[in-house]
Order: sequence, then C-alpha cells, then structure tokens
Amino acid sequence: MADTDIVCISPIDGRELVRRPILTEAAIEAALASAREAQKGWRNTSMAERAQKVSAFLDALLAMNQEAVPELAQQMGRPVRYGGEFRGVEERARHMIGIAEKSLEPIPADDEKPGFRRMIKREPVGLVLVVAPWNYPYLTAINTIVPALMAGNAVLLKHASQTVLAGERFQTAMDRAGMPNGLFQNLYLSHDQTSRILGAGLVDHCNFTGSVSGGRAIERAAAGSFTSLGLELGGKDPAYVREDANIDHAIENLVDGAFFNSGQCCCGIERIYVHERHYERFVEGAVDLVNRYVLGNPLDEATTLGPMAHKRFADLVRHQNAEAVAKGARAHIDTRRFGADVGDTAYLAPQVLTNVDHSMSVMRDESFGPTVGIMKVKDDEEAIRLMNDSPYGLSAAIWTSDVDAAETIGERLETGTVFMNRCDYLDPALAWTGVKDTGRGASLSKLAYESLTRPKSYHLRQI
Repeated sequence: MADTDIVCISPIDGRELVRRPILTEAAIEAALASAREAQKGWRNTSMAERAQKVSAFLDALLAMNQEAVPELAQQMGRPVRYGGEFRGVEERARHMIGIAEKSLEPIPADDEKPGFRRMIKREPVGLVLVVAPWNYPYLTAINTIVPALMAGNAVLLKHASQTVLAGERFQTAMDRAGMPNGLFQNLYLSHDQTSRILGAGLVDHCNFTGSVSGGRAIERAAAGSFTSLGLELGGKDPAYVREDANIDHAIENLVDGAFFNSGQCCCGIERIYVHERHYERFVEGAVDLVNRYVLGNPLDEATTLGPMAHKRFADLVRHQNAEAVAKGARAHIDTRRFGADVGDTAYLAPQVLTNVDHSMSVMRDESFGPTVGIMKVKDDEEAIRLMNDSPYGLSAAIWTSDVDAAETIGERLETGTVFMNRCDYLDPALAWTGVKDTGRGASLSKLAYESLTRPKSYHLRQI
C-alpha cells in the first residue's frame, strides 16, 4: 500500500476515506513534458488573458465551497461550522491577480544614457512544483499557484495525502476555467518520486510548506540541481500581552489564535507571555473560554473543536502536556469534561498550562495542537528575550495600545511577521516569510513574484 497508493485516513473514525494510486514513471514523464509544452504558449499570453483565466479558475473553485467544507472535516477534522477556507483564498488570489501587472513590469535602469535602452525584465522560471500541506490545504497552495500562473509559469501540485481531495478540487476548477491542457496538473506522487523529480532538476522552482524535517528532505533532494526553493516550515509563535493592553480583547483573540483548527495553524499562538499586572486575570479568562469549547465530530454544527488530523499528532501533544506536568506545570483544564477526548484516537481535549518554562518541550518545540503555555513576565526586556528563545521565527503578536512600542519591540524580534492586537492572519499585501528554522523565501505581496521569475537584463545600444 505504502509504495503504490496515497491513502487518507479520516480522523473522525479512523477509517479509510480515499485512496489514489501513485503515478507511474511514464505518467510522470508525460506530465512534465505536457507542462513544459503548455508553458511555452502561456508565457507569451497577455497579462489580461492570464488574469481572465486565473480569475475564472478562482470563481470555479469558490463555487465548490458547499462540497469542500464537509470534505475538509472528513479529511483533516476542521468543524464545518467555520465554513472552510475560501474567503481567505479569494482575498489572497484576487490581490495577487490585481498586483501582477505592476509587480512584473520592466524595471528601468537607474540612470538614463542617450542612445541606449536599458531595463530589467522579469521572466517566468518555467515549471513550478507546489508541495502543499494538509492543515490549510487551499490557503497554503493558493499562495503559490496563483502568482506562479500570473507570472507565466506552469504549475504541478503534489498535495498531502491527508487532503488529497483538495488537490482534485484545484484540478476540477482549472479544467472548468478552460486552462490550457497541461498548464496545471494535480499529481499523485510518493515522497520518493518527488525527491527524484527535484534531484533530476526536472522543475525550476519548488515551494514546500510543512515540517522542518520535510524541508530538510526537500533541500537534500534538490541539492546540486540548482532548483530554487521556497520553504515555510515549523513555528512556535509567541504572543506578548503588555501592561497597557486591552486585556479582554487579548484574552478573546489569543484563545482563538491558539485553539482554532485544533491548534493546527502555521501561525497559531503556541506560547503566551503576560505582564505580571494582568497575569492572573488573563489566565482566568483564558481558562473560562477554553472550557466552553465543544470537542466532537466536526460534521456536527455544535462542534467547535474537532479531532486533530491524525492520532500521531494528538499523541505528540499528549506527550508534551504530560512532560510539562511532570516537570511542575499546572494543567488548568479538566480533560474529563470533554467527553470525546479518547486517548487512542485523534480527538484531544484543549489544555492551558501555567508554571511553565523553556526547559519544557511545550514551550520550546512545535506542538501544532490544542495546547498553550502561559508565562508571567515583568517587562518588555524579559518578554523579548523569551520570545526570541526559539529555533523558529514565523510570526509574533504584541498586545498593546502603543503602536510605536509595538514597532520598536518588533524590530528586536527574530520573526517574519509582527502583529499588533491580532494574530493568525496572512495579509496578502505583505510578504509571508520566516527566519531561522521556519524556512526561507517569501510568498504573497509583490515579493512573491521575485521567486517565481528570473531577472533578464536588456542593454540595447542604438547606432
């Protein structure tokens, strides 16, 4: 099974939901060849034609929302009450379509020289491979698919086995939009096949979203091929509640930022540092809100916390919580009140931990689940030190009434994005990027077009 099929096991009941055979080597060669051929024509189309086709794809995808929402619940456990991902998909896609022409226009030379025409143009890299994750299977993939197509590239999508149906939705929408044959292809690839494609230099750029270990495997596979890479990897995103924060707003938003999607968010809040003035009140308010969650079947409209995508993910968080308590942490949530929490399944009750420190895995290593540690701090200096004490750097959130203070603190934080009074959101006008083990490269904003194109200089002398 592992060598020939891609299988999705539903976290709802542990049963097989969907199975697809991986491609043969001949089918992979044919897919690559047709993508190369389609890209030759696509790169020569006008920006207006690209925008029309990509917009038609987006409209076709958005029309599938009613079917896609329960599919997501079945594949990775997100409750249907939250309505899927297509609002964010539309915001990001329409922004990237709208800025494409300006982002890709020729860059004139800094100084004019009579008798010369000098400029830098942006050319498509060619063939882009998107290796997408299961936690936000539409939002993460759209970050690269739309700008790659708008820049004149062909796109191959390898989706996670846990959300294989999302890849098929992308393909159906592309087909309904009348995209040129071969320009976009959803491929059923094994890890070994993906590695061989990268190692042989058969694609020109690869964007991968996933774990740090997965990112390292992608880098090893591509080594020596000169394939460019965009990597969005792990995170341990912190939040700091300052003395001047609106505490009620901070409680409500940080609880949501930590527990939405069962904590399975790339930029979800995993550790919170609260000024000592507000610490007791913050913990009390957070525990009260967390106790209101309803853990259960994500297809039930009453459920606000579904299962994690896989039992092994839930087991990791169980282990982190247990290790923290063994080292002296206090667990504030009585998990017995969450009747659906079963120790040998993907269902996991939420947890709030205090009396934690950075010797504990739950404050140091990525959890990617419904648990959060809260620490008391005395001032900005202590908060900054603790927020930077991590191998990751995707986003960091500051709760304060002082915009200047947030910017000043943000300049000292080792992170890709600084939020003030919000978290767990991607602004498509800003670069989505990270530092340290979180990866490299940038998606969204006009900077996304830099990695999906190559510069070509024109030095034209008139005689």
